[in-house]
Amino acid sequence: MIGFYVNVIRVNKIENKTEVPNNEDFTLFWDVWRTLEEKYPFDEPDESDKRYDAIRGLVASYNDDYSIFFPPKKSQQFKETVVGKFGGAGMEVTKYKGYLVVISPLKGSPAEKAGFLPGDIIIKIGDTDTYGVDLNDLISLIRGDVGTIVNMTVIRDNNDGTIKLSLTRDIIKIPVLDTEIIDDTFVISLFNFNKESDNDFKKAILEFKKSGLKNLILDLRNNPGGYMSSAINIASYFIDQGNIIVKENFGDSGEKESIHRSKGFDDIRNIDYKLAVLINRGSASASEIVAGALQDNNRAIIIGEKSFGKGSVQELINMKEGTSLKVTIAKWFTPNGNQISRKGISPDVEMGEFKDSDDYFDKAINILKKN
Repeated sequence: MIGFYVNVIRVNKIENKTEVPNNEDFTLFWDVWRTLEEKYPFDEPDESDKRYDAIRGLVASYNDDYSIFFPPKKSQQFKETVVGKFGGAGMEVTKYKGYLVVISPLKGSPAEKAGFLPGDIIIKIGDTDTYGVDLNDLISLIRGDVGTIVNMTVIRDNNDGTIKLSLTRDIIKIPVLDTEIIDDTFVISLFNFNKESDNDFKKAILEFKKSGLKNLILDLRNNPGGYMSSAINIASYFIDQGNIIVKENFGDSGEKESIHRSKGFDDIRNIDYKLAVLINRGSASASEIVAGALQDNNRAIIIGEKSFGKGSVQELINMKEGTSLKVTIAKWFTPNGNQISRKGISPDVEMGEFKDSDDYFDKAINILKKN
């Protein structure tokens, strides 16, 4: 699950709309290339690796942590993540100011069992320092054969020094959601927004309707996001048709602001129920779209910690030679116009850090019953 779901993603094929600039002088580039060919006396990378690394350098020059070029092997790894089943650690990570940061471990994953927490800064994978290293290179170090062990060193808030954690790699199949009833309250725990989320969420909503209960908790803690379309569809169960869910701003591209409105799904429209949403700093991207839309539309009380703060949209473009490019194409705003990058969604009711799950549920249930 590493490195994908923290993004709000669209998938597209390449469209060559922009002319390559022909007035740029690439003499220096080719001079360096030839000089390395002539002077470097040891084993050289092959030609494709040189080209791919040059392209990665071009993408890195945009200084955007979420815009990434994938060579063929890493492009395939990324697509395996989209499908939702692969070998690895089972945690979502991102780069922040050069550091590798854990967004959230997947429920029941090797990473969760090893004790990784949202906000952990991974400073070493094995003997490799992670600072400044390309995200996909680090992902390749964390992934590996099932049954093998990977050791990592982390820095954690409120802890002095470093912590060493080890996990055994396993097949990672990304779960979508879980439902349960706690103290006459129906709970939907949504783990991500992938291709299966829409159908599974509809089933959960119908299960809630059949239960006859009047209090609903939507648990988005440690949900690192996924497809924007799924976020819009899920929010549409709770927000009246036509009301704004999210706005997209495309900067200097010339494309007009895009406003996404609720589809007003009527599965539970005629039920008198109360809704609470749980978030923490592992809630990112599409989770923040849903939480922000429900908050701004006054449809739910938001409980927990301030969320991660991922307010941009990426498009996945299939390129030549089996490569692909994930590029930031927009920033998104809540219905009230809030841009949450690096600020996050502020809950209506704050929970202290490191509260366990029962504390969150107790707080939400008490609030729902009182109001």
